Amino acid sequence: MSAFATFRRPATIAIAVAATIGLAACGGRERPQADLAAAQVTTIGVNSYLWRAALDAVSFAPLLQADSNGGVIVTDWYANPSNPGERVKMTITILDSDLRADALRVAASRQINRGGSWVDAPIQAATVQKLEDIILTKARELRRQAVS
Repeated sequence: MSAFATFRRPATIAIAVAATIGLAACGGRERPQADLAAAQVTTIGVNSYLWRAALDAVSFAPLLQADSNGGVIVTDWYANPSNPGERVKMTITILDSDLRADALRVAASRQINRGGSWVDAPIQAATVQKLEDIILTKARELRRQAVS
């Protein structure tokens, strides 16, 4: 038994020293820093700059759905207080994790009040295009702020 005890203590010390040396070698390498302003940010499933810009752009309207993993934002009907006879509803879809113009799709519906009931009315394509431009401009601005 005493022979076992004499080998046990040096073996334990040798294992502890080897483990310490092995762990010390791991700390020598620095991890690369993440680029927070990268064009591709996927912590929420879609590009975070487009997501935040889209939420900001439609913040005036009540939200029905906001799915950051799927990249879908759906607003409820919104009537401008200065024009209560007209209302709009928007759906914004972010299609990609890259900050690109083709990664964004905006759809809008418009209704007008005729005789107490809401009737679908056409919406100008320029209106949808303007909302897309607002979102893309805001997303680029958010990215620039993250870089500086």
